[in-house]
Amino acid sequence: MAIYVAFNVLDDHEVVKKDDRFVIWTTTPWTIPANLAISVNPTMTYARVQTSKGVLVVLHELVESLMKEFDLEEYTILSTFKGVEVEHVLTQHPLYDRTSMVICGDHVSAEAGTGCVHTAPGHGNEDYIVGLKYGLTPYCPVDEQGRMMIEAGEWLVGQTTEEANKTVSVRLDEVGALLKHEWFTHSYPHDWRTKKPVIFRATTQWFASIDKISSKLLSEIEKTTFYPSWGQLRLHNIMKDRIDWCISRQRAWGVPIPILYTEDDTPILDEMVFEHVASLFEKHGSNIWFEKEASELLPAGYTHPSSPNNVFRKETDIMDVWFDSGSSHLGALKPRGLTTPVDLYLEGSDQYRGWFNSSLIVGVAAHDHAPYKAILTHGFVMDGQGKKMSKSLGNVVDPNKVTSTLGADILRLWVSSIDYTSDVRISDELLKQTAELYRKVRNTFRFMLGNLSLEDFTIKNKVALDTLTEVDKYVLNQAIKLNELGKKAYLEYDFNTLISELFVFMNNTLSAYYLDFTKDILYIEKKNSLRRRQVQTTLHEIVDMLVRLLAPILVHTSEEVWDTLGLSDESVHLSEFKSLEPLSTTLSDEEWETLFDIRSDVLKALEEAREAKVMGKSLQAHVTLQVNDEQKSLLTQAIGDEAKVAQWLIVSQLSFGEATQSYDVCGVTVALAQGDSCPRCWNVTPSVHEDHLCDRCHSILHD
Repeated sequence: MAIYVAFNVLDDHEVVKKDDRFVIWTTTPWTIPANLAISVNPTMTYARVQTSKGVLVVLHELVESLMKEFDLEEYTILSTFKGVEVEHVLTQHPLYDRTSMVICGDHVSAEAGTGCVHTAPGHGNEDYIVGLKYGLTPYCPVDEQGRMMIEAGEWLVGQTTEEANKTVSVRLDEVGALLKHEWFTHSYPHDWRTKKPVIFRATTQWFASIDKISSKLLSEIEKTTFYPSWGQLRLHNIMKDRIDWCISRQRAWGVPIPILYTEDDTPILDEMVFEHVASLFEKHGSNIWFEKEASELLPAGYTHPSSPNNVFRKETDIMDVWFDSGSSHLGALKPRGLTTPVDLYLEGSDQYRGWFNSSLIVGVAAHDHAPYKAILTHGFVMDGQGKKMSKSLGNVVDPNKVTSTLGADILRLWVSSIDYTSDVRISDELLKQTAELYRKVRNTFRFMLGNLSLEDFTIKNKVALDTLTEVDKYVLNQAIKLNELGKKAYLEYDFNTLISELFVFMNNTLSAYYLDFTKDILYIEKKNSLRRRQVQTTLHEIVDMLVRLLAPILVHTSEEVWDTLGLSDESVHLSEFKSLEPLSTTLSDEEWETLFDIRSDVLKALEEAREAKVMGKSLQAHVTLQVNDEQKSLLTQAIGDEAKVAQWLIVSQLSFGEATQSYDVCGVTVALAQGDSCPRCWNVTPSVHEDHLCDRCHSILHD
């Protein structure tokens, strides 16, 4: 239920008059008995509005909408004023013989209500804070069971807050203070353990004062590395205005606060008592606090001058769970001989107000420094439609099921490929897409390893890297760049970038380019030929780099690759990332871009010829390439003669000359190659050999 309530001004004032009515709005009528003030925004403009229900004081910009809300067709704005001009004006509480003062608060807005905010310091955080500013003692006429106390009046005592909503509204209507009521679903906070709504009550609490270490907290935040970087500002803004930390909670579960009280309610802050209670907890567990009487929790023979009758009581509040988690580094590390700061704290983005926050306070208070060097935060995993997973909805993706069906490596690959800094989606369909990416990676490794079998190629067969061709050096340098990017990505927990660049390299640079045209070398050339060993050396270096780089993510697959490569009997996970200096080349990256542009034009022409039924496979083609002198020089320098360029383009024949079709950077003509298809290499060449082998294959087999 939501209600609009009028509070009458007690005396004439410079801008308001006696019996003018400040109108408040609240969705919790049960808190009206605890009202001590009315908050206005000091810089906003308010209006005195003459109506049939008296002179109503509301926010000026809301006058029209509120008059419609109150069914008041005829009204007149008598005057306007700033909120600060009515500070300290006294109004009469409509239900009790006490006043409610008008105070100023920056939390007041025009988003809802009337611009005049019902303020009960005993039942709200903002109300409590603004109440402290004006010296208002929090008033809470609701007991720990959520029932109204006698202080609220005999007409309310014993009622639950829900029951009191109706009773209070009826009483306000009876005294003429209720301007309107309407049904409203109030969003209450809920206890995460019991799933039941909770209310705010100002009660006696235990606090940890942090204002004395505030500057140190902020300086430690500046020293901390955050992933993502915006986390630093977020934690700084949360911490900068903190004065104290309420460390007690009123719950039926949790770790008790080990405080015992004397007969006059003096808390016993005696180190000997604390040590005794700690020893009991260590021996019997914290539940002993609830199982034993207060006197049984004290050291034998303990006396206190404030308890002449030796009567004591124990604290029933529990410790804030964030104090538990915030001190976890002390309990986890110190007994094991470890120290802080640790390298990294890793948790969800909600922990800036939780674990990261409390750990920082405890760490600085206990050791004068943060317990961590870096903080990494992640979002949350939703279902495929972006909804929170719930067993009741049946949209939960079980990681154990994924692992048993697709394998742990695919789940790890999915985790590594997403932007974990934001909320992410997961579903069977998304995991199938990841499985497809994994299959491509695995197949690429399989192809390379198939040409690096230990029976065919071992380390002694490797050639010196400076003897590799320009084509080999280019691809190997791209792998070296990826390797260095990957090592940096690991240090910065940027797995998404690593996986993204890895896929581009394995799919485009390797599968669709280097591995494609070097098949003609690996499968056709003599086993020990220099050119074949150059390609194998290049592949061996690439596999050696990539398997180490991928090992933290594809843990099982990398172990398989490592075993097949045969470099060491130890696990790949005991190896280090490879370090290899870039190879010296004669071509720049820009010149290679030109070469790839030429290759792209040829691939376009081949595809058009294939669609036009000129030829089928690219090895059936004769390509005439029209390039300028600079482009031809680059092709010769990087690739070699016409036969080498044809091999690079995966066509049977190539010649330089006038082309019939112009493309982006060169001209290309595609015609059907003349000759016979060699049964061994499938290249089309004029053949004079009885077995139809081309000259190259005949020479390889018969020399």
